[in-house]
Amino acid sequence: MDLEYKIIVGLEIHVQLATKTKMFCGCELKFGQPPNTRVCPVCLGLPGSLPVMNKAAVESAILTGLALNCTISRKTKWDRKSYYYPDLPKNYQISQYDLPLAEHGFIEIPLEDGSTKQIRIRRAHLEEDAGKNTHTLGNFTAVDLNRAGTPLLEIVTEPDMNSPTEVRLLAQELQRIVRYLGVSEADMQKGHMRFEPNVNLHITRNGQVFKTPITEVKNLNSFRALERSIAYEVNRQLDEFLTTGKTMQVGNKSTYGWDDVNQITVLQREKEEAHDYRYFPDPDLVPVVISDDWLDRIASRMGELPLAMQKRFVSEYELSDYDAQVLTAEKATAVFFDAAVRCGAEPKRVCNLLTQTGLKLANEHQTTVDALGISPIQAASLARMVEAGDVSATSGAVIFEAMMQSDDDPKQIAEQRNLLQKSDTGQIETLVEQVIGENPKAVSDAKTNPKKAKKAMGFLMGQVIQKSKGQANPKIVAEVLNRKLMK
Repeated sequence: MDLEYKIIVGLEIHVQLATKTKMFCGCELKFGQPPNTRVCPVCLGLPGSLPVMNKAAVESAILTGLALNCTISRKTKWDRKSYYYPDLPKNYQISQYDLPLAEHGFIEIPLEDGSTKQIRIRRAHLEEDAGKNTHTLGNFTAVDLNRAGTPLLEIVTEPDMNSPTEVRLLAQELQRIVRYLGVSEADMQKGHMRFEPNVNLHITRNGQVFKTPITEVKNLNSFRALERSIAYEVNRQLDEFLTTGKTMQVGNKSTYGWDDVNQITVLQREKEEAHDYRYFPDPDLVPVVISDDWLDRIASRMGELPLAMQKRFVSEYELSDYDAQVLTAEKATAVFFDAAVRCGAEPKRVCNLLTQTGLKLANEHQTTVDALGISPIQAASLARMVEAGDVSATSGAVIFEAMMQSDDDPKQIAEQRNLLQKSDTGQIETLVEQVIGENPKAVSDAKTNPKKAKKAMGFLMGQVIQKSKGQANPKIVAEVLNRKLMK
C-alpha cells in the first residue's frame, strides 16, 4: 500500500496581558491571592453592574498585533459569547467576533537548521478570561473567580505548521516577543500562556488524498505538553484512519484533553460551532475607534524584536546562531550584551562571560543578568582583560562574581586576589627551561612524534602553568615553548 501523510497544525494561543487591573473592572490582578478576594460586582456578574474597558489592555493588544505584522482595525467592537459554565458567572464572555482588533499578519520562526519559516496569523482579538475550577478539595468542585475578567489576547494562526517541533518553536518565539514588548510575563506555570493546537492529517493513499477530522487539544500550558500532544495525535489519527477510514467529511471536529500522566489525548466533547455561542454586540460597551495619532504612539514603543536582534548578533557580531539565540532568550540579557559590546569589548568574549557565568549567577539568584549589580561597562572591561590575556577565562568568572559585591573595577579585583597573569617573558622562559629539562620524554614526543605531539605540548604547557601557580599567560607560554622546542 502506497501511503504518505502530511501533518497540518494551526494554533490558538491565549496570552494573559500584564495589566494592573482586569479587562472590564478595577479589580487588582495578582497571582496567588486567597480565592475570591479579587472580585467585584462586575466580574461576579451581579445585576446592574456595568463594564468599563481597560485602555492599557487594548494598547498592549495593538502593540502585539503590530509586532505580528497584522493590520490593525481602526474600528472594532465587543461581543457577548454566551455559554454556561460555573467559572463564568455572567453566563457570557465578553470577546470579539467578526471585528477582531488585529488580523492578516505573520510571524517568522527560527528553525533548528538555522533557517526561518513564516507562519500566517489569522487574527488576534481581546477577551476576558473565565475563573478557575478546582477539583482537589473533596467530592465537589470549588470555583475561584480571582481570574475571571483577566485580559486575554487570543492569537489564531493559519494551519501552516507541519510538525510538532515547528509548533513548539512558534510558541517559544511568541513567548519571546510578548516578553520583549513587555505586554505579558508569559509565565506558563502561572497560566499566562495557554496553547490549543488544531491537528489533522492529509493522507495520500494510492494517489488519492484523505483528510482526517480536526481535533483541538485544549489548555496546554507547557512547550513539552504542546509538542508531545501533537505527536500523539498524529499517531492516533493515523491509526484511526487505517482502522476505520474516517475522514473530515464524515467526522465532526472534536475537543480533546491532554493526560500528562499517561501521555495520551482524551476525547472531551464534539466541538461547538460559532452559532452555538449566540454572538451579539455587547450593549454595555461602545465600539473602539483607533486614531492615527493613537496608533503611532503605540507603535513608537515597539523596539527591536527578538528574532531581528538574534539575526543582527549573527551578522554584526559574528556569533553562532546558537549563541545569539541564548543571548536573546531574555530581553534583559540581550540588551546587556549589546551595551557591553558597544563599550568596546570583543563580542565573543562578552558572550562567553554572560552565557557561562552571568546566566548561571542570574539563575542562582533568581534574577536577570542586568540585576546582578554589574554594569555593561564593567563587563566590557573584564572581557577586554580576558581577551588581552591579563587574566584567564577561569579567573574572569571569579572576577565577574566578585563584581556583584564590589564597586572596584575588574583590574583592581584581579590585583587584590592575585589573579593577574604574568606576561614577563624572562620569568616564563626560566619556567619553560625547567619544564623542558624535567620532561625529556614529553619534549621528544613534541618534537619528533606527530601522533603524540599535541598531547605532549599540552602536558608541557600545563606543567609551566602549574609552576607559575596559574599566573603565567598561556599565549606567552605557548610562544616561548614553541621557540625553545624548535632550537
